[in-house]
Amino acid sequence: MSRRKGLSHEEKRQKMMELFYEKKEFFQLKELEKLGPKEKGVIAQAVKDVVQSLVDDAMVDTDKIGTCVYFWAFPSKALSTRKRKIDNLNSRLEDTNKRLKTALSKLEQAKVGREESEDRGEILERMSQLETTKDQLVKDIQKYHDCDPEVLNQMKAETQIAQVACNRWTDNIFAIKSWCKNKFFIEEEVLNKQFNIPGELDYI
Repeated sequence: MSRRKGLSHEEKRQKMMELFYEKKEFFQLKELEKLGPKEKGVIAQAVKDVVQSLVDDAMVDTDKIGTCVYFWAFPSKALSTRKRKIDNLNSRLEDTNKRLKTALSKLEQAKVGREESEDRGEILERMSQLETTKDQLVKDIQKYHDCDPEVLNQMKAETQIAQVACNRWTDNIFAIKSWCKNKFFIEEEVLNKQFNIPGELDYI
């Protein structure tokens, strides 16, 4: 004899909803855990999770009164909920149809003057060739970017700024070296070695 297959999660949800609709009463969880197996074949251990999933989907209402939590669901609310969903879907369908109609109208307008013809085909082919040529020219221009007069002038200006800064720091180093030699009577070679200053350091 084959073993009876258990209910799926969705079947358990349907069974519990049938229980609520048939009884039309308010229940505590412990009551549902007794009625579920007895009247609908939903095992007690699954009742809590099934009821919570129905609450999460707004199919079952719940509220806490004092220290007790009650659950209920009436067919009238389900009918009202389905009606709202249908109205909402109809509204969305109407809106979608309007947008589709507008899009089709714009598509027809866009087709005007673009009818297939021998001249149009030749023009499109020529345009494609010109775009390819343009892309190649842009690549060629990039190769000679460093020779651009504006780029060269900018590099020249930046080089002059860098030279001034370099000489300023060189002057600062010479001034510090002179101060150290006069203050502490240290030989220049010792200073250079101590602070890794090249002996050939000079202005540029």
